[in-house]
Amino acid sequence: MTWTNAVGRACGVLLYKIVDGLALTRINPNVLTFLGLVINIVAAVFFGYARVENQQRMFFYAGLVIIGAGIFDMVDGRVARATNQVTIFGGFFDSVIDRYSDVALFFGLLVYYARTNRFLYVVLAAFVMVSSVMVSYTRARAESLIESCKVGFMERPERIVLIIIGALFNRMAPVLWVAAVISTVTVVHRVVYTYQKSKILQAAVDSANQAQATATEVSPVSG
Repeated sequence: MTWTNAVGRACGVLLYKIVDGLALTRINPNVLTFLGLVINIVAAVFFGYARVENQQRMFFYAGLVIIGAGIFDMVDGRVARATNQVTIFGGFFDSVIDRYSDVALFFGLLVYYARTNRFLYVVLAAFVMVSSVMVSYTRARAESLIESCKVGFMERPERIVLIIIGALFNRMAPVLWVAAVISTVTVVHRVVYTYQKSKILQAAVDSANQAQATATEVSPVSG
């Protein structure tokens, strides 16, 4: 067994122990989801209140807090399944809260860059904030039209990992550039993918309509 496998197994055991403990409390999984948002807001406050002289320390604290929030992201669904509390609304609520959590983190960064008069990064943080929402929106909207739209790389877990890396290692500026580019590529990829799939579906619908119209025209009139 490699050390990475050992670490992964140890983390898995710890995660399941956390899930088992929370399941015993019979806590509502939606409460765990909401607590994740609250913790992410705390991280956003660390970002927003950072100053030039303490920026590295405040960002490091924010990164640690985001890791803590990630635990709630990982366990809420597992607790729901373990306690037989899986609901349709729970999945919807989780998605909505995830969007607010994303926006909160980027808003905290936007406030920091505004307070330090770094206009370019104010614009960049705002762009990444919008593009992160668009990555999720394009998938949700596409899947109301086609069966699935999971193409692209920059899903929420990847965004969170990037933010954590940027915060812990004081490399937030390059992280934002990477997120901006890859999020945009992901959105474009999903638009193109949905266009291609929708063309196939539209052709099938048109063919069925034409066949039905032809059948109606040649059918004898009764009466």
